[in-house]
Amino acid sequence: MDRLELAHVLKAARARIAPDEVGLPAGPRRRVAGLRREEVAQLAGLSVDYVVRLEQGRGPRPSAQVLTALTRALRLETDERDQVFRLAGSAPPLAGRVEMSVRPSVLRLLQRLNDLPALVLSAKSDVLAHNPMADALLGDLSRWPERRRNIIWQRFLGTVGTRVAPGPEEDEATAQHAVGSLRTALSRYPDDPDLRALVDELLTGSERFRGMWEEGGSVVRRSMHKTVDHPDLGSLVLDCDTLLLPDTDQSLIVYSAAAGTREASALDVLRVTGTERMRVGGP
Repeated sequence: MDRLELAHVLKAARARIAPDEVGLPAGPRRRVAGLRREEVAQLAGLSVDYVVRLEQGRGPRPSAQVLTALTRALRLETDERDQVFRLAGSAPPLAGRVEMSVRPSVLRLLQRLNDLPALVLSAKSDVLAHNPMADALLGDLSRWPERRRNIIWQRFLGTVGTRVAPGPEEDEATAQHAVGSLRTALSRYPDDPDLRALVDELLTGSERFRGMWEEGGSVVRRSMHKTVDHPDLGSLVLDCDTLLLPDTDQSLIVYSAAAGTREASALDVLRVTGTERMRVGGP
């Protein structure tokens, strides 16, 4: 592990990112170029002290999960990501593993979708990126611990408050879809250890998941309606469209509503109020 060079690369990458690129306010008193260490820690789901020690060249050897979170938060291209892994003394992600880094071009697209809630999911349904409108609608996703930032884990094992509140018919359909999409992911990435661990944890911890898993269905992620119970705006039935990113096997999920509906008016309110007046919650 080359601690000093790793520290240099991480600091340089942090300095290149403007706050508005990741949905953060610049503020009038910002004294550093790019992001603050506290902001990188928040985006990566790490402690500030851990980020400080890495940037000072005195941190412990980071795990592959930590490196993935850091390189994603810093929006590194594939070659830059692999360099960080090597400097940390770890092998870069292998072919045949679920891709956890979002291309900068996709992040730019997500940033431009400032009128609609949108998020990027991995092949195993990890929340990899999200815009401020998604936080306003679904709650602050960055508050979830990094290893629990997965919508299927939260669906079956999560204990945080949820804003997705389907009726019985929608609940059954979306649960079956979630389980089927995870089975599809496992068929594509049978050697991914994190995916295997996720499936094993769900099989052990959720009787409902285990029953659906044993039925053996597989699906690809598709568009559907989702009911969201917003603490200020009430129950909202929204179109939930899935845009596939085939080269990374990721999905861009976008929530919208037809013009003239109560849901469209609610999204208009969220565009104005953002997350300022919204209560803490989760999707």
